[in-house]
Amino acid sequence: MSENKKAEKITSVKGMPDILPADAHLWEIFENTAQSILQSYGYQNIRTPIVEETRLFARAIGAVTDIVEKEMYSFEDSMNGDQLTLRPEGTAGVVRAVLEHNLVYDGPKRLWYKGQMFRHERPQRGRYRQFHQFGAEAVGFTGPDIDAELIMLCRRLWDDLGLPEIRLELNSIGDAAERAAHRVDLIKYLEQHEELLDAEAKRRLHTNPLRILDTKNPALQDIVNNAPKLLDYLGEESLKHFEGVKNILDRNAVQYTVNTRLVRGIDYYNRTVFEWVTDQLGAQGTVCAGGRYDPLIEQFGGKPTPAVGFAMGIERLIELMKSAGETAAPNQCDVYLVHQGEEAQMQAFILGERIRDAGLDVILHCATTAGAGSFKSQMKKADGSGASFAIIIGEDEVANNTASVKALRGAEGEQQQASVAFEEVVGYVVDQIIGGDACGDDCDDHHHHH
Repeated sequence: MSENKKAEKITSVKGMPDILPADAHLWEIFENTAQSILQSYGYQNIRTPIVEETRLFARAIGAVTDIVEKEMYSFEDSMNGDQLTLRPEGTAGVVRAVLEHNLVYDGPKRLWYKGQMFRHERPQRGRYRQFHQFGAEAVGFTGPDIDAELIMLCRRLWDDLGLPEIRLELNSIGDAAERAAHRVDLIKYLEQHEELLDAEAKRRLHTNPLRILDTKNPALQDIVNNAPKLLDYLGEESLKHFEGVKNILDRNAVQYTVNTRLVRGIDYYNRTVFEWVTDQLGAQGTVCAGGRYDPLIEQFGGKPTPAVGFAMGIERLIELMKSAGETAAPNQCDVYLVHQGEEAQMQAFILGERIRDAGLDVILHCATTAGAGSFKSQMKKADGSGASFAIIIGEDEVANNTASVKALRGAEGEQQQASVAFEEVVGYVVDQIIGGDACGDDCDDHHHHH
């Protein structure tokens, strides 16, 4: 090539970060913990496509919401002109799947999902354009007991992840008729103070006045605090349901605050709404939001079916795990194979496969541009790998049909090295790792040590 400048680098799309191996460990801890808790409550996994028809979200979320108006990644399919959208949230797709496959014909379903969501927001700390959510939907259950179950399941997750600083806020937003009566009075009240409202509040006054109660503007706090409260408009049924939820939480020592300003901008929510919030992340307080959405399934053309669910932002929870001192562990493996010479390399490959057959994790040292590396530099790599043992095969070992096995995790003085016949290496290492305490307390983290 002539004096051409180097090829220009391509970087990731703004607001769509990579998750690198250093953090993957934390993601795995989160996902494995959440998954096993949901299984312990009888929830089953459902995986829906990332792309859906645009009208699914317009119908579910409401055409006049910020999400549909400004934040969705929508496009026309260049093959057939279909209007498609990258999902901005998980509930709509799950509900579509439940209806399309008639999943509740034989009784209610407890479901969970995880995956990427897309919103075209201004990226800022803790807000991304591609972000991940973990969520659950319980479809077909009417009573307050399932609402309470979902909340208690979240509490168990925070406990297991060691995140004590997350608190529960709870409210009931009643049914459509109750909200409508409240809305009339709320608009009347806000109109009386119209000259004090900011531009955003004025814009929302007649489209979505409930959202004004949620404002972060300090100048509006007095007005908002004195506004008519939705709780005062609830009828007997709604109140009974809310009391039922609170009663179960009380009996199970779940702490919560009733926050009468907790609302939902999306029309399909009713009755119970809850949020788990934290002060650890600056202004972005909510890590998990949930509630009932009994009207949605009928809105989608199904027969009336009650439903309740939640979604949590995984990125935010990973931030909390980090600030709680959870660190990305080194790549914990069992055995690092060190070798020198061609025949030794062949033996190392064969041995590696046999050790993996026995259920252990093995890293085989492979040549880099700098070559295979001296024993000394390979041992340094073995140390850094987090392995419990290094197995060394050099010319002497090949000649004697043995391998040297060195414990890497013992106390300073006792890193003993044993010479083991090639045939017996696998048994020796398995005994040491599963029988001995070479891996200390980490045994339970290891999938094969059960």
